[in-house]
Amino acid sequence: MPGAPLIAGGTEGRWRRLPAEVRLFWRSSFGSLLSRESLTVLMPLLILWELLPRLGLVPASLVPPPSTLFSTFGQMLQKQHLLGHLGESALRFFLGFTLAVATAFPLGVLMGWNRFIRKHCLPLFQILAPIPPPAWVPVTMIVLGIGLPMQVFLIFLGVFYPVLFSTYQGISETDPRYIASARVFGASEFTIITHVHIWHALGSVIMGIRIGIALGLVMLVVAEMQSGGSGIGYLLLRGKEYFQIDRMAVCMLILGAAGWLMTETVKYAESKLAVWRIER
Repeated sequence: MPGAPLIAGGTEGRWRRLPAEVRLFWRSSFGSLLSRESLTVLMPLLILWELLPRLGLVPASLVPPPSTLFSTFGQMLQKQHLLGHLGESALRFFLGFTLAVATAFPLGVLMGWNRFIRKHCLPLFQILAPIPPPAWVPVTMIVLGIGLPMQVFLIFLGVFYPVLFSTYQGISETDPRYIASARVFGASEFTIITHVHIWHALGSVIMGIRIGIALGLVMLVVAEMQSGGSGIGYLLLRGKEYFQIDRMAVCMLILGAAGWLMTETVKYAESKLAVWRIER
C-alpha cells in the first residue's frame, strides 16, 4: 500500500533514516525561500523595509524596520517570558486541533461511506458550518466560562468543519471501480474503508487539515484575546493596548512562522504517505 515507505525496514531502519528525513524536510520546507527566484523578491523587500523607516520616509513608530523587530524579539524573550506564552498557546492549539481531527475524520469517513449516516448527519453540519467560529465566542464564554475549555472548544470549531467536509468529499468521490475490484476479491466493508476509501481520500483529508491549521490559529488568537492572561494572542492584545507596533509585528511574524511550519509538516507527511501525488 501507499504507506509502505514509512513502515519498511523495521524500527532500527527508521531510526537510521531519521537524520536523512530531517534534512529532506528542512530542504523541502526552506529550500524555496533560498531559491534565486525567491531571493530576487524577498531581499529587495527586506532592504526597502529597513531603509524607508531609517531614512525617515515612513514613520518608524508605524513601520518598525526588521532590525528593530529582531531587537524587540530578544527583549520579549527576556522580559515578557515569550517562550512561556508560546508554550501555553501551543498546548491550547494542540488540544483543540487533536480533538477536532480525532472527531471530524472518522465522522467524515462514515458520512462518505454510508448513505444512512450521511442523510442523518450532513444536514445538521450544513446548517452549523456557515456560522463563523468567532460568532460562537459569547455563547461559549457563557456555557464553558473563561479558561482552557472555552479556548480549546473555539480552536476545535476552527479545525473541525474543514477536516469533516474534506474527508467526506474525498471518501464519497472514491472511484467505484476500485470498490468493485475490492469486492470481487472478497474484501470486507472494513477492509474497503481502510484500504480503498481512506487512501483515495488522503489528499482531500490533508488539504482539509491544512485549511484547519489556518483557521485554528485564527481561533487561537481570538480565544486568547477574549480570555487570557497568557499566550501569543494575549501578547498581541497587550501590544495593541500600549500601541507597541513592534511587539505586535513580532507576534504576527511568530504566528505566520508557526502556521507555515505546521503546513510544511503536513505537506511532508503527504509526500511520504500519498506518494502517487508527488509532482502533481
